[in-house]
Amino acid sequence: MEAVIATVARSSFGFSRPTDSISRSTVFNVNRSNSVRFPTQFRFFSGWLNLKPGHRNMAFGCKKCTIVRASASADSSGSAAPIAPLQLESPIGQFLSQILISHPHLVPAAVEQQLEQLQTDRDAEEHQEESSASGTELVLYRRIAEVKANERKKVLEEILYALVVQKFMDANVSLIPTISSSSSDSSDRVDTWPSQDGKLEQLHSPEAYEMIQNHLALILGNRLGDSTSVAQISKLRVGQVYAASVMYGYFLKRVDQRFQLEKTMKILPHALDGDKGSVQEALWDKMTPSGSDDSVQAVKSHPEVSSWAGGFAPGGFGHGIKPSRLRNYVMSFDAETLQRYATIRSKEAVSIIEKHTEALFGRPEIIITPQGTVDSSKDELIKISFGGLKRLVLEAVTFGSFLWDVESFVDSRYHFVIN
Repeated sequence: MEAVIATVARSSFGFSRPTDSISRSTVFNVNRSNSVRFPTQFRFFSGWLNLKPGHRNMAFGCKKCTIVRASASADSSGSAAPIAPLQLESPIGQFLSQILISHPHLVPAAVEQQLEQLQTDRDAEEHQEESSASGTELVLYRRIAEVKANERKKVLEEILYALVVQKFMDANVSLIPTISSSSSDSSDRVDTWPSQDGKLEQLHSPEAYEMIQNHLALILGNRLGDSTSVAQISKLRVGQVYAASVMYGYFLKRVDQRFQLEKTMKILPHALDGDKGSVQEALWDKMTPSGSDDSVQAVKSHPEVSSWAGGFAPGGFGHGIKPSRLRNYVMSFDAETLQRYATIRSKEAVSIIEKHTEALFGRPEIIITPQGTVDSSKDELIKISFGGLKRLVLEAVTFGSFLWDVESFVDSRYHFVIN
């Protein structure tokens, strides 16, 4: 997983093929005006997570609300700053949003009741379909059931998102607001949010945070300790790295949960000191992002990837990577197990990642040229510090970790995870 995310980062943050005159230690391709240039031929993502134009409207109807009632806050006119980039639009979503603002401690109870109602509705529709007559009526019933199932799916997405936001609120960590392009003043930075790295670090186990540090080192390289320097970076590429880091956080929480269980039960494998030099190569061979073999083949065949096939140079890409117990534990998985753990389990979770990333960075305009490359002529540039980039990645990894938690919680009460 780290190697796949790192490849996105390498393409996103200007990791270009070394030449005779350029050292491999150059992580960011920064010119004299301190603007970062990015290659345009990389095609790991099409949009955030294969987003399709004109496909992201969350408005939908809903039958019932919960019994839980919370009075609206004094400022319920919408003038208050949103607590999350994605604004929920369904009746249930708006209801949960209002509770998050006024009575966040009531969110679990409200969600429980909504899930009970969703289960009741689903059971009733299945019974109605079984007892209905055949022929035209059966086709009609099935069509109605399909529409209602789509509505339940969207409601489920908003419930998942509300629970993720609540976990950030419980940790006293504010989500980064929607990132708009730099204003007419070219000196303005977009990262005006406060640094909360310490709080985000405490939300992960020590073993998981070691891997997060390695993840940051893969993305930022020798800029990891540089929090003040500002660079001009492609907004599209930053968004892609954010989405990929959410997926990494989801994967990391999943394997860390198993690791902590086996650690508590004292059944961890004894040989966890794998060959450090072979870890990245093994991940390439085992890892498939989002269950797509084609994606991995595209990544491995990318010219910039092949230029680094021989390993990582000191101070450049991969600088600061350290061995860890959790890392070696993951490498002890067989290919099938690693594939399973690296796959996001539900369509609802994938949709949440897409919609949250779009709400944060805007809808990407992806134009593929006849040559198969990405046209970057409409790509917006933003000014952001490397400290701001670190904060973005830390939040994304934590978002993915929380998404795994709430997906498991909701599935235990309303089964929707297929695999």
